[in-house]
Amino acid sequence: MAALIAENFRFLSLFFKSKDVMIFNGLVALGTVGSEELFSVVAFNCPCSPARNYIYGLAAIGVPALALFLIGVIWNNHTWNLVAECHKRGTKNFSAAATFLLFGSIMGRAAVAPVTWSVISLLRGEAYICALSEFVRPSSLDKFPAEYGADVLARFPCKDVPANLTKFRDEVTRRLRYESQLFGWLLIGIVAVLIFLTKCLKHCCSPLSYRQEAYWAQYRSNEDKLSRRTAEVHSRILAAKNVKHFFGFVALDKEEKELVQEFPVEGVQPSPQWNAITGVYIYRENKGFPLYSRLHKWAKGVEGNGPSPEGHEMLFLAS
Repeated sequence: MAALIAENFRFLSLFFKSKDVMIFNGLVALGTVGSEELFSVVAFNCPCSPARNYIYGLAAIGVPALALFLIGVIWNNHTWNLVAECHKRGTKNFSAAATFLLFGSIMGRAAVAPVTWSVISLLRGEAYICALSEFVRPSSLDKFPAEYGADVLARFPCKDVPANLTKFRDEVTRRLRYESQLFGWLLIGIVAVLIFLTKCLKHCCSPLSYRQEAYWAQYRSNEDKLSRRTAEVHSRILAAKNVKHFFGFVALDKEEKELVQEFPVEGVQPSPQWNAITGVYIYRENKGFPLYSRLHKWAKGVEGNGPSPEGHEMLFLAS
């Protein structure tokens, strides 16, 4: 039981694994704030009609948040690594906790933009006031005229009300804005507490020291940059070679000619090699030595994805 609990906590390291992730999340949040402000100025227009206000107000908060969430899932590398892993190898090499928390990592990072959108919308209060103005009980308003009902309350967000109801409109607006901003601040507090607890658990349960974890993050970043740069050069040289073979010559600029001369490309990597370096990676050690990525594992000639008698799996996912 203790080992199972320790394994589950170790997977909490999926969240906020490096400073790069936090910087990226910050940029996403700032971009979402700007988008929400632009939406409020340009696109938001409460219909001020009974039954329509509620749907429109919820849609103004929920639909953009859902779209941002789906975009976050699509942009997350973990999503496509998981798809590749399931397609090529299945999930038999991962425990239920690993699979669940991998999904949690994807959902957690994808939630940055929609949570930011929801918080800003609640702090502004316009959508909340639009959605709930018609549901305010007239009896809760002191000396509210009995001849007016929900149809008039629904027009409060547009300020299209009789003069004798102006003070009631201001009171309803203040009340609903207070509720909306309260929910916004509570959401911020809940998210902050969750982030704090996640980071504490991650540092307490990580099988790696702080310095080794920082080194692993640097290694992953450098490997990714070098792989992308090398793949771009490799594909350009291979394309030049094939074009020359077809036409008899190839039109290269000076920089490309230097690349072709400096880095001769004789062939391409077969699909099994691409498959070996693609997919979800769990931190492992082989005979006491760390394997920092699928590429590192392939380069060392370690086969398989599960723990082996001579290897030790640390169950710590790369972000």
